[in-house]
Amino acid sequence: MSLGTVLAGMRWTERRAEFETWAAEEWCSGKRRLAARWMPVAAAMAIFAVLVLFGALGSLAAIIATLSLMFAAAIWPLDASTIIDALAGTPTMDVGVRVTEEKRNSWRAVVDAIPTAALALDAAGTLLHHNRLAAEMFPKTRDGMPMSQVSRSPDLLVAVDQALFGDEDRIDVELIERVPVERRIAATVSRLAGSSRPSAPHVLVTFRDLTEQDRLGQMRTDFVANASHELRTPLASLRAFVETLQGPARDDANARKRFLQLMASQAERMTRLIDDLLSLSRVEMRVHLPPRGIVDLNETAAYVCQSLEPVAEAAKAKVNLVRDDAPARIRADREEIVQVLQNLIQNSIKYGREGGAIEVRVGRDAPRSSGSNKVWVSVTDEGHGIAPEHLPRLTERFYRVNVASSREKGGTGLGLAIVKHILNRHRAELRIASRLGVGSTFTAIFDELGGNS
Repeated sequence: MSLGTVLAGMRWTERRAEFETWAAEEWCSGKRRLAARWMPVAAAMAIFAVLVLFGALGSLAAIIATLSLMFAAAIWPLDASTIIDALAGTPTMDVGVRVTEEKRNSWRAVVDAIPTAALALDAAGTLLHHNRLAAEMFPKTRDGMPMSQVSRSPDLLVAVDQALFGDEDRIDVELIERVPVERRIAATVSRLAGSSRPSAPHVLVTFRDLTEQDRLGQMRTDFVANASHELRTPLASLRAFVETLQGPARDDANARKRFLQLMASQAERMTRLIDDLLSLSRVEMRVHLPPRGIVDLNETAAYVCQSLEPVAEAAKAKVNLVRDDAPARIRADREEIVQVLQNLIQNSIKYGREGGAIEVRVGRDAPRSSGSNKVWVSVTDEGHGIAPEHLPRLTERFYRVNVASSREKGGTGLGLAIVKHILNRHRAELRIASRLGVGSTFTAIFDELGGNS
């Protein structure tokens, strides 16, 4: 069987289905008209019956007149009698009409259930219905608007015209929206096979916002590039030192000792970077899992301060702990809270003033009538401070205020990123305040655990 024969059969099937639908609707409409006028029809039949009984009208003429009246009532358009009957409580909508109404609502339910933004257009390109996601993507969208008011993208409007009047059944279009913010949207225009009535949906337009996907892809690319660069630099140094030891400095004891120390420092730097990468990966894998342990910030801060005393003494710094008067209990993973405090205090030791003091303070906000009480732990140094333009980006991966100084002091650029992800898992907040020439304060704020928890 040829393709033309198959298509012809499909067209005949569609035409037959449309005819059957039209016939059913007309039959239902006729029944509705007849039902809306049953009272005048019944009255006319009674009058004809009386005339026949009194001999004023022949039986054959009465039958013909009654049938003509019923036929006229069935085919004549409805008038105010329908409204009167409706106000009087007479049901004028039969099963066929309800079926048509259910069909009309069913496709709207399908559009509402589509998991992306969706618009349904009629044969003239006017918006018939749109779902909630479409309303969020295009806040000014209203049913009854022409497509040119929903989006002014020429490519999208051309695609809609092709679907309505051309031979294209599916057209993919990429949109770049620049107002109010720049975003990339993938639109798909699909012709619908259905009723030929102008008021029925003829075209379905769906949208997918690719902006977040692009952002995550760019972040992944930047992360791989930065990680590769951070590893490549010490690896290049190690290769140079090895080549030097194998060549000119083979018999030079002093050079060999100096190069071995440099190689050890580069290997240590690579180890720190790999450890931080693994830590960040572990935290990201668990960010959706709520912590189940109970941690007292007073006890945890005291433990971290004590463990970092040798590091602070080597940097000629002093770490002072100020506890809260009452237990500051939170729902948390103790190891991760220890890691947060270690990263914050180590940063203060590295970038604080030599010989300066570092204050670790545990406190709480005043109780509030609504919401949970807040407890916090802050780390304050007496360093050079951070310029305001750098503060929003401090928790980005590999972001450094001063790259050379950070690498010289053994920083990997991942410490605050790890802190941010851990606090996100704990539904906590990180606040950063800094003044140039005065110092910086990093504060982690948590929901306090209630007494019955």
